[in-house]
Amino acid sequence: MAFLVTGAAGFIGAAVCEQLLARGDQLVGVDNLNAYYDPALKQARLARLQAQAASCPSLWRFHQLDIADGTAIGELFDAVRPSRVLHLAAQAGVRHSLLNPGAYVQSNLVGMGHILEGCRHHEVEHLVYASSSSVYGGNLNLPFIEHQAVDHPVSLYAATKKANELMAHSYSHLYGLPATGLRFFTVYGPWGRPDMAPMLFAKAILTGQPIRVFNHGRMRRDFTYIDDIAEGVIRCLDKPATANPSFDCAAPDPSSSWAAHRIFNIGNSRPEELLHFISLLEQALDRKAIQQLEPIQPGDVEATAADTSALDAWVGFRPNTPLEIGVARFAAWFREFTQH
Repeated sequence: MAFLVTGAAGFIGAAVCEQLLARGDQLVGVDNLNAYYDPALKQARLARLQAQAASCPSLWRFHQLDIADGTAIGELFDAVRPSRVLHLAAQAGVRHSLLNPGAYVQSNLVGMGHILEGCRHHEVEHLVYASSSSVYGGNLNLPFIEHQAVDHPVSLYAATKKANELMAHSYSHLYGLPATGLRFFTVYGPWGRPDMAPMLFAKAILTGQPIRVFNHGRMRRDFTYIDDIAEGVIRCLDKPATANPSFDCAAPDPSSSWAAHRIFNIGNSRPEELLHFISLLEQALDRKAIQQLEPIQPGDVEATAADTSALDAWVGFRPNTPLEIGVARFAAWFREFTQH
């Protein structure tokens, strides 16, 4: 039976699909190919997946659908009857949620509801879905650990991701749907999103344009390389969530439950100064950046750092690609990609 992957043309979705296809899994990809950023990049990712599956076309099918379209998603579940679902489709971007909140409600809340209903009515073995480190909000206790409460989001995007975790838990409790939520920390690497700092910075540096450095450079991020993210996702997909037998309702642990629902951080566990990231990118591109220092933006947080001990205990893996190696790989890809 096929795996259903939503957001398959996205940065993380395409990377995970590439690894799943490499091991011979049958995939059905879904994406609406919206114009939040250049759809040509999404089409290029899909072309790579199509080429990878060319020798065995039955392994890969793609449907251009909007997860907010309940009828279309219901028909897709009826046709595919997936054994497992990897739900990565979402309206991304913290800052954009201040400008277009309706897109986040439709994709991240309504769309998530449709995916949950599809899983419920087709007895899906395991749902893995994308959450985000942004759910930690105003928390200043680093590193972030899943046992901490996440009740103070500082953006609508973060609030929708917290809502996704609550929605998934309710379906695990009510309908026995094993579900795992993954909190991603600042993902970067080849084929990344053009609205994120690595792509914005690289393009500006190579064209001699200034880069906007928020909070005057006093930002720390847990930069996590895309290949590590993909491996962590697949390991979790392969191990369905189970109930926590030691869960105590009198002292509830937010990361697990009496239901088959789990939450895990996926991060590099080594927060880095934004200025250090810029320095490494300058070295890799052999150009100096023109830095335009600006105040911190609404919805942003000063620092993120992941405690990944729970992920390691669950699937025996934690991201470990050093920033120096990941930035060099990204820069090499960016030069090649922009020359074509």
